[in-house]
Amino acid sequence: MNRRAFMKTLIRNLQAAAIAGAMPPALWAAKSPYTFDDGKLPYRPLDGRSLRELAGRKEHHGNGRFVNPVGLPREGRFWELLTWKLSANAYADALDRQPRVDVGANIGAITTHDGVSVTFVKHASVLVKVGDRTFLVDPVFDEIFWFIKDFSPLAFDPHTIPGPDHVLITHGHYDHLDEASLATFPADTHVISPLGHDRVFSGLGMSNRTRIDWYETYADADITITFLPANHWTMRNPIRGPNRSLWGGYLIETAGGPTIYLSGDTAYFDGFSELGRDYAIDLAIFNLGAYAPRWFMASSHMNPSETVRAFKEIGAKRLMIVHWGTFRLGDEPVHFPPKDLKRELEKEGLADRLVDLQHGQTVFLT
Repeated sequence: MNRRAFMKTLIRNLQAAAIAGAMPPALWAAKSPYTFDDGKLPYRPLDGRSLRELAGRKEHHGNGRFVNPVGLPREGRFWELLTWKLSANAYADALDRQPRVDVGANIGAITTHDGVSVTFVKHASVLVKVGDRTFLVDPVFDEIFWFIKDFSPLAFDPHTIPGPDHVLITHGHYDHLDEASLATFPADTHVISPLGHDRVFSGLGMSNRTRIDWYETYADADITITFLPANHWTMRNPIRGPNRSLWGGYLIETAGGPTIYLSGDTAYFDGFSELGRDYAIDLAIFNLGAYAPRWFMASSHMNPSETVRAFKEIGAKRLMIVHWGTFRLGDEPVHFPPKDLKRELEKEGLADRLVDLQHGQTVFLT
């Protein structure tokens, strides 16, 4: 490979990593000591600390940036990124078998149902409909960059599904906060997003916003939305650096109906038990994808066994996964997460708790 080709490939990989949420926040730092092959945990244990009290003390607020109080330092990730990109992929033999699936949806059933439903649109995009109110989480309708293949293109116009009363954003990585998708909504669409992101939404002309911090809530009549902590981070511009905005997951509580938890992107950490004690969750929707290689991805995303562990600890009645099947952001093929998860659920005798949705499919909860 000549130097020009090498640099082009390197830049493309860095862009891909930034979009995937794996871009290192400090390109100039020394190699990280956290390789997760020496018994060290890929998170910072709470050790008796309370997530709610931690958030109340604003320990996640830094000087011009947010801080992950349950995550590990991310210095030196640039060198680990290079190591990953220059290493052999353990899944290489299966990559040619990744399926491309044109996604359809039963628009009529979604529109006319007057109970609570959840539709897995694609990637991490989820539509929650509660009666006549709709909540669209992390809308991404198309490819996010020219060199990242979309394995689940929509075969229907996403705007034929009920227009969202509220768009919920979990964090700012490009596969979750997609300006092109957001730009297709009316400018006065109400957006609920973590603190920060002002530049993005100002550029889109979307001023009808609720900026929300961990454990803060937004109420729409008898529906309550709570923003919850996650073990993650965010960045959109390497020049400005990481964590200029916050990240997290959402809890949607419906009056007399099911409570739905959406994890957003998160690595495993020991706070799920506290969330389970605080909330009675009917359906937990975890983001599962971009988990290999483990030594690199463990501090950003859960793998299938960790997802099952988090599901048990949070005490939800049922489990659903998203963040798979659309973009290959880790080493594993896009269709492996559900297969790997089912294997882990069977080990724990929990296979019957899975809500096994494919892209475009809907589960009617009430």
